[in-house]
Amino acid sequence: MKKIQLSIVALLLSVSSISFAQEVIIVEEESESSKLTFSGSVDAYFRTNFNGPNKGEDFQAPATSFANLPGFSLGMANIIATYQGEKVGAVADLVFGPRGEQAVFGSPMFAGGMAGSSQIVNQLYVYWNVSDVVTLTMGNFNTFLGYEVISPTANFNYSTSYMFSNGPFSHTGLKADFALSDKWSLMAAVMNPTDMTEFNLLGTYTYGAQLGYSTDAGSAYLNVVYGDQDGKLDDNGTLVPNQASMGSTFQVDLTAGFNLSEKFYLGLNTTYNTTSAGEFYTGSAVQDADGDGAGFYGVAAYLQAATSDKFSIGLRGEYFSVFNGGLEDVVGLNTSGDGSVFATTLSGNLRVSKNLTLIPELRLDSMSNDFFKNNDLNDSKSLASFMLAAVFAF
Repeated sequence: MKKIQLSIVALLLSVSSISFAQEVIIVEEESESSKLTFSGSVDAYFRTNFNGPNKGEDFQAPATSFANLPGFSLGMANIIATYQGEKVGAVADLVFGPRGEQAVFGSPMFAGGMAGSSQIVNQLYVYWNVSDVVTLTMGNFNTFLGYEVISPTANFNYSTSYMFSNGPFSHTGLKADFALSDKWSLMAAVMNPTDMTEFNLLGTYTYGAQLGYSTDAGSAYLNVVYGDQDGKLDDNGTLVPNQASMGSTFQVDLTAGFNLSEKFYLGLNTTYNTTSAGEFYTGSAVQDADGDGAGFYGVAAYLQAATSDKFSIGLRGEYFSVFNGGLEDVVGLNTSGDGSVFATTLSGNLRVSKNLTLIPELRLDSMSNDFFKNNDLNDSKSLASFMLAAVFAF
């Protein structure tokens, strides 16, 4: 009997050892397949106007984002921590400096409008690869609209377009990505109002979708967002008493880029944004506001050529138009609230090393109405400027 008992104990110990060893192996395999990486960038630039003031209150720049400070100026420091597992992962993307502050302008709500820790959060999200076809992402992520992005490392031009600058920068919400095939993809999202990144102060939600097509030669994405951005419509779509609503915003955006040859690349972005006239409360009834919706639309082409392994040159041409006062202080407007601008940007990319790129840039913004001041401080429709940026990626 004792021998039998000893045999049973030995057998159990053997099974336990095997099971424990298997568990250790599994943990090791997961550890090997999961990794934590750090990346980011640092950038700075010099900017000057040719036909406009460069100092004091008279200094001016195109009403686009980021590259709009005089003289030698700071961009931002960007630090990205990424944990990538087999099924799950997370991204913490932090920004510091003037460019970073402009990118997260909708963030300091939790600090009562004052600078808080959220003001350095560019992206903060977790994701789950539910299957080979479906990925769920929740948190704060950069917008899926537009050709350009916040980080200067992913843009050929250092200054940004009017369409990018006036579209969404970031969203906070839940999105689902579907790999429909090797070439087609679909994304659907429910999010806070645009650029309301920390939490939902208004209680309304914005919906987004993206249909993508990608090949070895290039890709194209059709993007849509729709929702009440000011939070003054109730759950039934009617106006909250004693409030005036600007209505819901709809934006459709197409982004594409293709390699024409080994040396030539062509990108395209076009967008249309409109906000309905909304409603107003008369004290006894809710009525539709008079007038049409307001908004903007535009189109931009990006042509780039690689002259050598270390130098490329690119031209961005953009037409951008505002209607019915859809945007203020962006372009010169007439008495009807309409105005447009044609902006031409010529940029070079000189790769000094694997990490460092120098970007010299000439830009000319031509408005349909007066918007700028010339060197004599007289009204002007155009502004010519030069920039030299240094972008370091790691």
